[in-house]
Amino acid sequence: MKKIVVLGATGNVGSYFMKYAKERYTGGEFELIAVGRREKAEVFGRMGIQYISMDISEEKEFDKLPKDDVYAVIDLAAVIPAYMDGYHPELYISSIIEGTYNVLEYCRKNNVEKLLYSTSCYDMWEYPAGTVVKPDMPRNFSYVGDHAVYVISKNAACELIEHYHQEYGLKTFIFRFPTIYSYSPNHYIYPDGVKKLRPLYKLIFNAMEGKPLDIWGDPSYSKDMIYVYDMAYMFCLAIEDQKLLKGFYNCGTGVPVNQMEQMEAIRKVFCPPDKQSEIIVLRDKTAGGGILMDVRNAKEELGYEPQYDVVRMFEDFKEEMKYDRFAELRGK
Repeated sequence: MKKIVVLGATGNVGSYFMKYAKERYTGGEFELIAVGRREKAEVFGRMGIQYISMDISEEKEFDKLPKDDVYAVIDLAAVIPAYMDGYHPELYISSIIEGTYNVLEYCRKNNVEKLLYSTSCYDMWEYPAGTVVKPDMPRNFSYVGDHAVYVISKNAACELIEHYHQEYGLKTFIFRFPTIYSYSPNHYIYPDGVKKLRPLYKLIFNAMEGKPLDIWGDPSYSKDMIYVYDMAYMFCLAIEDQKLLKGFYNCGTGVPVNQMEQMEAIRKVFCPPDKQSEIIVLRDKTAGGGILMDVRNAKEELGYEPQYDVVRMFEDFKEEMKYDRFAELRGK
């Protein structure tokens, strides 16, 4: 049986990918192996998935991984700014640059056929608002701020991956991530190293109580909102493809969602039937944090078609809030 080793399986994206892939691959064609830094992750055992605890920044740790019949490695493991308490850029170097090198060497030494890797949309963040980002556009990122070393490290990792593709024939698939939407029991992030309630959760909690929902700035300001299962679907298509030698794809839907549409979807899904939230436009505030993705090459090369619009996404999000299935992975 071919093995798929998923690094970073305990993260928000990784854990939902494991659930999706386990449900997709029921015919025994693939064996999923979850890998993360947590000492224990019993949730994977309950899903019938082997879990291995290791740190990809340590070369010797790779001795814990299987050596035979590894068909694909999915690398979702990295320290990211949203969860960094304080500012420790050296962790980006170790987890992303050194970690990616160790992953590539593992692939080379063990004749792994495919590597799937996630990079950051912050490599395109300096394009003007409203720009539709294409996969082959030149990078345009900031060399200042709390994301600078992070995105520089991601860019360096992508160059290492291209080297291993050209030098050793490793099939490589890189996916540029915007915000990947999924429910997490951890409702906080650390912008500029400071703990703060995620704006999305504040909106959802307000809607559940019928409180007003605030739009900052222009209601027509749009972004791509991709649900975690569409991201997982895209990854699985790359795993299953038998023709492509490499690919670089924007992870998205290709469908802009403006602020008004987002608020109306939140109101529809989360408000009590008898207590609908008022949507208030605060034009003196500034909206940000969005990016528009061109996903045409993913559709043409992989056969990708997004399955979740913004309403369906929030409906599933609401269901996940009931189960809290990955609470043990979020320190709760």
